[in-house]
Amino acid sequence: MIVTLVKIELFKIFKKWRTYIGFIAIGILVPLLHLAMYLEGQKSLDFITRGLRDSFILVGNLLNGYWISYIILNALTIHIPFLVALVAGDLLAGEATAGTYRVLITRPVSRMQVVTSKFIAGTIYTSSLVLWLAIMSLVIGLIVFGTGELLVMSPDAIIIFEKGDILWRFILAYGFAALSMSVVCSLAILFSSLVENAIGPIVSTMAVIIIFIILSAFDVQILRDIRPYLFTNYILQWREFFYNPLNLEKIIKATLILSGHILIFFTATSIIFKRKDILS
Repeated sequence: MIVTLVKIELFKIFKKWRTYIGFIAIGILVPLLHLAMYLEGQKSLDFITRGLRDSFILVGNLLNGYWISYIILNALTIHIPFLVALVAGDLLAGEATAGTYRVLITRPVSRMQVVTSKFIAGTIYTSSLVLWLAIMSLVIGLIVFGTGELLVMSPDAIIIFEKGDILWRFILAYGFAALSMSVVCSLAILFSSLVENAIGPIVSTMAVIIIFIILSAFDVQILRDIRPYLFTNYILQWREFFYNPLNLEKIIKATLILSGHILIFFTATSIIFKRKDILS
């Protein structure tokens, strides 16, 4: 039954034009970034490595698809939450706007199944968006710029990964990015269960993210105490896969915290929707 409901929800998601805004935005923006890197990328790379070239001889193809994909992932990850909220915020509120809540409960399914199917469908959409980013940035980048070593500036070191030690890092990084964006999706669905218009959940989700980021930026004791509980502190933890050695403890902690947020948001949404008066 859940599989059928998820298929129905995916059909409803992908028949709306707003669903394709994120795919179109990435499909336009990433090639433009590729073009910019093709024209000016070497200058950027020379600027970054100017200190190294005074002491070391750098050989190999550093301006490659891996390095450009890493730069794009850094640049776009903070913008994808809006694209996710744009669709996820409409999953429940859209039913209220269209007046289809009564149709939902006339089906031989429980409200819990409805919420579960919407969460799964939202997560599939979110993962599809991250996968699309991976295809446009990494796959196309490797085709255009080729492979090579990956230069990464970590907080306390400059790391150059050999070609054979890179691809698996990107796979795990994109997987972690999908998990972190699923938290945003879950939060948007939670807000979507509270209102009857999709604008509210979209704005509320972005407002929470912005507020959490601002709170994390202030270095005062009371905020330092709550900072570990803000999911925004872990959204960019995919960068840990590009440090050497891997800090598995930090990665596992971030994964558990993000998964915990999804579980909390899902539970809260289920309780709210189960008690929601959708007949009036």
